[in-house]
Amino acid sequence: MVIAARDEGFLVSMFVTGMHMLERYGMTKIEVHRLPGVTVHEFLNQRPGDPLDSILSKTVVGLSDYCIEHRPDLVVFHGDRVEALACALVCATNYIRSAHIEGGELSGTIDESFRHCNTKLAHHHFVSSQEAARRVMALGESKDSVHVIGSPELDLHSLASDVTLEEVRNHYQIPFDEYGVCILHPVTSEIHTMGEQAELLFDRCVASGRNFVVIAPNNDPGSESIRAAIHDLPQDRFRTLPSMRFSHFSKLLKHAACMVGNSSAGVREAPFLGIPSLDYGTRQRNRSKAASVVSLGADAAAIDNFLCDHWGRRYDHDAAFGDGRAASRFMAVLQKESFWTGSLQKEFSDNQ
Repeated sequence: MVIAARDEGFLVSMFVTGMHMLERYGMTKIEVHRLPGVTVHEFLNQRPGDPLDSILSKTVVGLSDYCIEHRPDLVVFHGDRVEALACALVCATNYIRSAHIEGGELSGTIDESFRHCNTKLAHHHFVSSQEAARRVMALGESKDSVHVIGSPELDLHSLASDVTLEEVRNHYQIPFDEYGVCILHPVTSEIHTMGEQAELLFDRCVASGRNFVVIAPNNDPGSESIRAAIHDLPQDRFRTLPSMRFSHFSKLLKHAACMVGNSSAGVREAPFLGIPSLDYGTRQRNRSKAASVVSLGADAAAIDNFLCDHWGRRYDHDAAFGDGRAASRFMAVLQKESFWTGSLQKEFSDNQ
């Protein structure tokens, strides 16, 4: 969507913060700087171990200063992270037109609360499905402000890769031909049990005898216990990475035997690509009904069964979160004069 907006003549700036600024997570701000024709503003909003409320407050201050100086015509923010909530708050209190990507979705954690808060603060809503649109309108948002475009991540997965699998394996030193992908993030409301949950999942992955590429968890509270469990994995069968370039991750996932963990990629991108995924725990609860997704808790036998029965299977592509054409639909909305002239004073709509 950034590229589409740039190519249509919009002046695009990226406010880069959060994990993208931290070396521990691969310093992925570098990827943003690789986009030609886009200006980049960096802001360090946290130190390792900062609580979410502290991160929120720092991000509000940094983004507020940026918006006062640059006065953007539109701020676009995505999803349910605390940084997105900071964007929503700054735009609402400064009467800056804003657009929220992927509102109206369920997850079952504090992230879901953040997501619905973003909906109530944003002026426009670019959602992934008709079901998500219904939820956004149930929160009192005007039907005219809700635009169903699909999930933007799927656009990139639907494109032909600019890299080969062999190049990906060489770049990230992945020695196995057959592998699963594992991403496990902390659930902040379950911080005291995340270590046990991680140990059980990784224990069953080890017991399966399979190979896995493990992407390190995000920076939410509880991540250290997951990292401790990852540290004990046998290095001959588990390749752990802090992060990956998106095009490389897409190629890796397309050829994976399965995906396990609780990342949104397991309930959105994996079904879109027809890859079986194990949705572990509560983080993505109620988010996907795809046939390729198996949702379960800390059940060792059930994990074993998944890794035995679903490994290497392929499913029909699931389009519940979109068909890979979100960017063109996004731009079609931005080309309408009414998008830019609507009131910035929000009102509750009963949508009856």
